[in-house]
Amino acid sequence: MLPHRATFAHGDDKTHSHAIDAAGADVLTVVGPWEMTGLDPSRSGYMFARMEVVETLLEVDDGGNLLPGLAADWHARADGLQWRFTLRAGRRYHDGTQLTPASVLACLQRAQARPGVLALARISAMRVEGAQLVVELEQPFTALPYLFTHYSTQILAPTSFDAAGNVIRIIGSGPYRIASLSLPQQFDIERFAPHDDGKPAARRIARARYISVARAETRTLLMQSGQADLAFSLDPPSIRALQHNPRAQLVSAMLPRTTFIKLNAGHPFLRDVRVRRAIALCVERQGIARALLRDPELGATQLFPPSLRRWHDAALAPLRTDPAAARALLDEAGWRIAADGIRRNQDGERLTLNLTTFVDRPELPLIAAALQEEMRQIGIAVRVVIGNSSDIPAGHRSGTLQMGLAARNFGNLPDPVATLLQDFGAQGGDWGAMGWSHPDLAAALARLSSGAGGQTERTRIAAVLQDELPVIPVVWYRQTCAVNRRVANASIDPFERSYRISQLQWT
Repeated sequence: MLPHRATFAHGDDKTHSHAIDAAGADVLTVVGPWEMTGLDPSRSGYMFARMEVVETLLEVDDGGNLLPGLAADWHARADGLQWRFTLRAGRRYHDGTQLTPASVLACLQRAQARPGVLALARISAMRVEGAQLVVELEQPFTALPYLFTHYSTQILAPTSFDAAGNVIRIIGSGPYRIASLSLPQQFDIERFAPHDDGKPAARRIARARYISVARAETRTLLMQSGQADLAFSLDPPSIRALQHNPRAQLVSAMLPRTTFIKLNAGHPFLRDVRVRRAIALCVERQGIARALLRDPELGATQLFPPSLRRWHDAALAPLRTDPAAARALLDEAGWRIAADGIRRNQDGERLTLNLTTFVDRPELPLIAAALQEEMRQIGIAVRVVIGNSSDIPAGHRSGTLQMGLAARNFGNLPDPVATLLQDFGAQGGDWGAMGWSHPDLAAALARLSSGAGGQTERTRIAAVLQDELPVIPVVWYRQTCAVNRRVANASIDPFERSYRISQLQWT
């Protein structure tokens, strides 16, 4: 074991106005950029899921295949309008109370009443029959089981809620329970005794801590000093700094996540598909991947990365870089170069657009700066606005967003159909289309969600998005985690559901 670790402070890290508390040598310390903005599952539930405090009805393996969770098995009626989930017997919440079908039903009914993934399924009723949760649908929806893997559907004990139904504490049923909680920066967990993993006590991770640390360089310094055991979302300079560090090893995996430019296709300048295609043609994807991410394989030739095997179409003509073709399209669309190098239309309007992004993912501001220069070279003036991740959905809802640079996780649900329904449905979505829809895509999604579609529909969806470009892919994503060498068995969950603390052990 390492000795008791000293405190560490970084004056420029906006999330920490105080020194990071020293942890005992038997505490696994996890650092990442994500703050906990509240206790409700819809807000910070993903962090409590990643730290294995809470559970959902179903789980998934690394290939996206469904596994039992709190439900031991599940099946649909022949007409697809009813699903039954048989709940495991003998499970207990962290407060010692029995996990009952009624408590599961209450959590899911609460999730259904709030904006979230369950709205995609058009659930008409949920009820309990013995040990089974019965879900009735207005129409068939084959992706329903995948919705019950989402963190917003996590199951909490009745004592987690006040009389008004607000979450006032996190009492789950996972391998770890909350020991202390200090929003928005930190919480500590401890092993919950009923989850016996068979490891020798001396090697088992009995206690762990999550700390929100906004700056990648601060997370790197914590790894270098031995104050952190797992550090997520590292930028390329951090990765280089840790490659030969004797205290750390790096673990990485390509995730089903794509960084793209979300366009307001209802904006007067972006309504013309020729303008959207011109922007796509000026993007130096491989150059950005090589120079900023130090990984040329991450240049996104289409929206769906190779890690989404059923959705990535190897036969699809790849997105390419051709500034001359981009300039020709802008000329054709009526945008002429003015003396200052920026284009104007026949009404004298200057082709100026805002690009909104955020610092939660440290590579985004760097990519935004590169895109700003690449668009300037074809006559588009771009103002980069760096704010919070909430600015993009807020701009979508208010209609004020022009362009947004974001990283979209298509593994947010292991079957991307539900995510695509959120992003590219008739009304678009916070992280998807804005002012754009397409009848072929809508029909293909409807067929897939009803169980009538297959690979033909997936191929058509990829083709429509590649042609119409309501979002413009830039780079795919590889998650890199730094692991303290005093920890063994570290691996990355490709769906970012768990940090797999229960699988780790001390070396």
